[in-house]
Amino acid sequence: MRVLAINDVSCLGKCSLTVAQPIISACGITCNVLPTALLSTHTGGFTGYTFRDLTEDIPSILAHWKTLNIQFDYIYSGYLGSIEQIDLVLLIIREFLSENGTVVVDPVMGDNGTLYSGFTKAYVEKMRSLCRRADFILPNETEACYLSEVPYPLTPKTAEETLRKLQTLCPHPIVTGVMEKNTVSVYYTEDNTIRSYTHENVEGFFCGAGDVFASAFVGCLARGKSPTESIRLSSDFVTNAIRRSAIEVTDKRYGLNFEKELYPFLQKLNEDTVTV
Repeated sequence: MRVLAINDVSCLGKCSLTVAQPIISACGITCNVLPTALLSTHTGGFTGYTFRDLTEDIPSILAHWKTLNIQFDYIYSGYLGSIEQIDLVLLIIREFLSENGTVVVDPVMGDNGTLYSGFTKAYVEKMRSLCRRADFILPNETEACYLSEVPYPLTPKTAEETLRKLQTLCPHPIVTGVMEKNTVSVYYTEDNTIRSYTHENVEGFFCGAGDVFASAFVGCLARGKSPTESIRLSSDFVTNAIRRSAIEVTDKRYGLNFEKELYPFLQKLNEDTVTV
């Protein structure tokens, strides 16, 4: 079983590929990577960071891979810095996804009700085209609202409306980080029924939480867990890492202390899981 994770590399601040590779690998799955950008730190709270766009490097990497006849069972995409990079991911899916392979898209575009700097309506529309090619999409609340054109923030009623609209893009939309009073929920569909999985909300902003969830979700799916099992295992993992980090991590910009929660997560993952 081989996963290709397509995302940026932020050298400091645990997120993106520096989260995806260790978590997916710990699940017992080969995790290959394709970096879309190289940053000295992530952009959440740091200033003066360096940024190098790697778009020009990707075609030569793909050309080399073609000579190796490599195929991927899962392709998981995260931060894509431009419409051109979205087109490249669509190309990768066409040329490198194995027969009956699975595509997971985390449509990284915004948070707290607004798009990230540099992203436009044209980018959102292009991201919809990538979501149409995915088996699973993992937008946060903000991204789900932009993709579905439902007003932010979501309520339990509008969350259901959003899921139904997102199903026209992708068969399995999963919306993370929906805040309701003192709780935070993941909304998803199961047998065409809208469901949610809820934890208590821990106050504060925890960088990289979405990447930890997405990486764990891909690892669980690749290990043979059902989508619902994967959502619940990943949500529990993230919540436990957030609880720990709220106490142990003084500067939240540096990400979640997920490493100390990996062992209990893997214990649960390995219960009744068939090795593949």
